[in-house]
Amino acid sequence: MIDDNERHDEAEAIRAETAADAPELAEHDRLGELERALEEAKSKALYAAAEAQNVRRRLEAEKTQASAYAVTGFARDMLAVRDHLDRALSHVPETARADESQKSFLDGIAATLREIDTIFARNGIERIAAKGMPLDPNKHQAMIEMPSDQEPGTIVEEMQAGYMLKDRLLRPALVGVAKAS
Repeated sequence: MIDDNERHDEAEAIRAETAADAPELAEHDRLGELERALEEAKSKALYAAAEAQNVRRRLEAEKTQASAYAVTGFARDMLAVRDHLDRALSHVPETARADESQKSFLDGIAATLREIDTIFARNGIERIAAKGMPLDPNKHQAMIEMPSDQEPGTIVEEMQAGYMLKDRLLRPALVGVAKAS
């Protein structure tokens, strides 16, 4: 049998060994803590870099869109000028078209109208097809329903031309739509 003194001596030896290993355990815990802190810092740095890249991409996309659609206000204003020129030509009586002195004046207005259309095309401004097309609420604004032999919902009259700037609606076409009889 082991007496109490031997047990006591054995317990003291185990305590002494444990105390000798304690600095190693404390150092091991400290190393693990530092590794976790390093991983956390790496993770935060990666998130910050990803966020910075997302912001950069978003700003680049906004810059591209801003430059692509910067002419929107000016284009809308020019549509009014085009409409006035078109209306002016449509109201010229045939007698004035036959008169040689007025013919060159009317040809100048027509040339100006063609030049505006060329500039519109060069800048991505296109007229929206309307007459004979089915009503598209994204491009057409129905002003009236009219009796017609065409299928209900078909555009039978265009009151004002609509225009698109690239893929955005600049102005809807104001139209009359066939109604069911």
